[in-house]
Amino acid sequence: MLYYERYKLEFVTAREESYSIGSRKPKITKADLTSDLSRRDFTINALAMRINADDFGEIIDPYNGRQDLRNKIIKTPREPDQTFSDDPLRMIRAIRFASQLSFEIAEQTHNAIKQTANRLNIVSQERITDEFNKILLTNKPSVGLSLLDNCNLLAKFLPELSNMKGVEQRKEYHHKDVFHHTLQVLDQVANTSSKLELRLAALLHDIAKPRTKRFDEKLGWTFHGHEIVGERMSVAILRRMKYSVNIINYVKKLVKLHLRPMALVSDEVTDSAVRRVLVLAGEEFEDLMLLCRADITSKNPEKVKKHLNNYQIVMQKALLVEERDKLRAFRSPVDGNEIMRFFSLQPGPKIGKIKKVIENAILDGKIPNEHDKVFEFIKKNKHELLKL
Repeated sequence: MLYYERYKLEFVTAREESYSIGSRKPKITKADLTSDLSRRDFTINALAMRINADDFGEIIDPYNGRQDLRNKIIKTPREPDQTFSDDPLRMIRAIRFASQLSFEIAEQTHNAIKQTANRLNIVSQERITDEFNKILLTNKPSVGLSLLDNCNLLAKFLPELSNMKGVEQRKEYHHKDVFHHTLQVLDQVANTSSKLELRLAALLHDIAKPRTKRFDEKLGWTFHGHEIVGERMSVAILRRMKYSVNIINYVKKLVKLHLRPMALVSDEVTDSAVRRVLVLAGEEFEDLMLLCRADITSKNPEKVKKHLNNYQIVMQKALLVEERDKLRAFRSPVDGNEIMRFFSLQPGPKIGKIKKVIENAILDGKIPNEHDKVFEFIKKNKHELLKL
């Protein structure tokens, strides 16, 4: 490898690689250029250009890659089962390219992916997650997700999502099963944000519905508590897929809270309820509202209009409360050290209980979110607080 002006140039000799069934360590032998190009994942990548002076710029295209580019086709240079057996990650890459470029996967290649899907088991989770992220970040992620499912790959690394298929919902609210509803929510989030973690939250917001599904004779299918179970499932899934702690914390927060804003629509909702959602969501409140809006997938335009209007009401309420109370990055203005000094207490559970009473008093609007006002509250309620 060397650097020339603004370019990084890498050199490698032409070679062939062969793999044993259970290994990703290839046996390498020398080869000519045509054989070397045959190792590329797809024909559109199996192109070379001459750089010597006499025929500079001539394209070497032994596998008709340029024609496949024109026809928008994804296919492999060699027999696809051999290509995918050598590096099974290429199966997800085929879907990623098709999703990114709006290409079609050739029928033979598509069939080979379905037949070779089990080979994905030898690929590291980090490599799978990297390609999966690229699919999530396409303009219409549902295309890639549907292909992953159709090719039997999704169940290999994200079976919880595949389990959503066929899970019915209440017809007055949803006309799709949970899987296809989720794909629509994901696409609608993608229309408003390129943030990976928000798209992951959209993908996982209903992940627990198959586990919490119950039938009520009056209500039909219900999913009580799916946001709580979903929070736990999201953490487990994202850890397994090797996501960062920051992404996991973000996603689990939005999954847990995605039903809360709709409860704030009523005229009878108190400022206290609005404060609590603002504090719980913190800096992710706007993203939470984007997810809630995207969660509207009804085919009835009047229902869509009504729900969108309801969320606009929530936003207006939240902005008013936030402007008045400054609660976005809420922290109690009196910390544990001050409480210990005032009460002459040692560190222990009582300090946490006192802090919780103070925080609830602020959120309930009993005292302003100000240091001096909070201390007046502590002094006035000293004896009651000591009894906690």
